Amino acid sequence: MKDFSFGQYYPAKSFVHRMDARAKILISIAYIVAVFLVGQFQFMGFLACLLFVLIATICSKVPFLKVLKSIKGILFLIIISAILQLFFRSDGKVVFEWTFIRITDMGLLNAGFIIARITLVVLGASLLTYTTTPVELADGIESLLYPLKWIKFPVHEFALIMSIALRFIPTLLEETDRIMKAQKARGANFESGNIFKKIKALIPILIPLLISSFRRADELADAMDARCYSGSKNRTRFKKLTFTYRDLLGTLLIAGLITGIVFLNITGFLMVTL
Repeated sequence: MKDFSFGQYYPAKSFVHRMDARAKILISIAYIVAVFLVGQFQFMGFLACLLFVLIATICSKVPFLKVLKSIKGILFLIIISAILQLFFRSDGKVVFEWTFIRITDMGLLNAGFIIARITLVVLGASLLTYTTTPVELADGIESLLYPLKWIKFPVHEFALIMSIALRFIPTLLEETDRIMKAQKARGANFESGNIFKKIKALIPILIPLLISSFRRADELADAMDARCYSGSKNRTRFKKLTFTYRDLLGTLLIAGLITGIVFLNITGFLMVTL
């Protein structure tokens, strides 16, 4: 749980932290699109995406090991995806075969391709939350979705829900960890047994966690009412979002990344066809 990075903010005075939240959201979306644009087995495209993440991490002053730890939260998903590709991809040259297990070179390549794609997406998404506060993210989302107000979409309420959800992710993780420690002190065992027994052991945690969540939500609602909060259209902001040269440089960098990946895909396609 301590390695779960989504929703956590790393305070620092860096180039990336000072960027406009709207630009960071759009750049992150464009980065994810770039990762999925990488053609099959075009690992040079993944190297370009990794270089982009490294540059962004250096400019953000967030420790790279801290960003890398975000992968631990989805390590199980990565392993399962890789195993499925290894065992169920039967085409290609056989590398290893034993009874019903048959691993081919295409299975190995596809497993590496899936691992690289998921890892790069998670690194980029975690870097966004590390360098942007939940309030800035909510303001950026509200500003980007502003045109939807013409069709009566509740943009402000949606941004507020996103802000509260992101804000309470670390809080709920800490609450879960506290409940687990309290139950361990009373003799509960979450470590031994197979995966099904471990899942069954986690069920008693859900009830006190839900009660705590409802209590926190009720306290937050009372606090907002006590401060006369209302999501009116005349509401002002303490910090104004402004587009600066930093956002322009980030936009040019991600545009160059997407252009390079598209060029690699076209070059690979022409080499295959010719």
